[in-house]
Amino acid sequence: MPVLVASDLDRTLIYSAAALALTMPDARAPRLLCVEVHESKPLSYMTETAAELLAELGDAAVFVPTTTRTRKQYQRINLPGPAPTYAICANGGHLLVDGVSDPDWHAQVTARLADQCAPLAEVQEHLLRAADPVWVRKHRVADDLFAYLVVERELLHEDWVKELAVWAENRGWTVSLQGRKIYAVPKPLTKSAAMREVARRTGAGLTLAAGDSLLDTDLLLAADQGWRPGHGELADTGFTAPSISVLPDRGVLAGERILREFLGAVRGA
Repeated sequence: MPVLVASDLDRTLIYSAAALALTMPDARAPRLLCVEVHESKPLSYMTETAAELLAELGDAAVFVPTTTRTRKQYQRINLPGPAPTYAICANGGHLLVDGVSDPDWHAQVTARLADQCAPLAEVQEHLLRAADPVWVRKHRVADDLFAYLVVERELLHEDWVKELAVWAENRGWTVSLQGRKIYAVPKPLTKSAAMREVARRTGAGLTLAAGDSLLDTDLLLAADQGWRPGHGELADTGFTAPSISVLPDRGVLAGERILREFLGAVRGA
């Protein structure tokens, strides 16, 4: 039976320049490979060693990129190794098969959201009304499934995020602060549900996962084994569980370490 590896991307396997955390002397910094270009500018990186490890992983397991990014944002990424047959986008709202969203899966997800939580329009209106223009730079809706704000983090009051989380909780939504983005996501919209669907389709006998943010919690808990880096929302809150390994590595080197852990587990299966 195949092994399924479902991994978050941003700040787990790939890193913006601001998130690299290159704390070593310049001469000892790892060589980097650009894996995403946006508006003609390099945007995301992994180490060259991580790129080699990911190519090996793609040959050894069913590798499933698993992201909160929209389909359009995901398709900007050019990962090393074989093109994944499956990818999970929009936090589980879209299951891509050979790059195309599976319409049956998307229909199931949207029906679940309509039945179990407040509508997107209500949440979007609240964000527009409650967020302070002093620190908000952009209001965005992602694939008509969830909303997020791009903010000036140094001007943001942490209490505002906590108050938003309480408001959202009462309406079946969850709130996550990741870098300069505040996400409001319906609770039934999960990466884990999509991962289970891929496991069903592929007949995977073992599921592995990694992630750094609150939106990865369900994915990590649903997998047989999980890893989280030493940075991100989950590290900040001290999140752990018996099946989850907490890694000390931070920044782009954490991505390299996570891929080594995946390969070790795949080869030991």
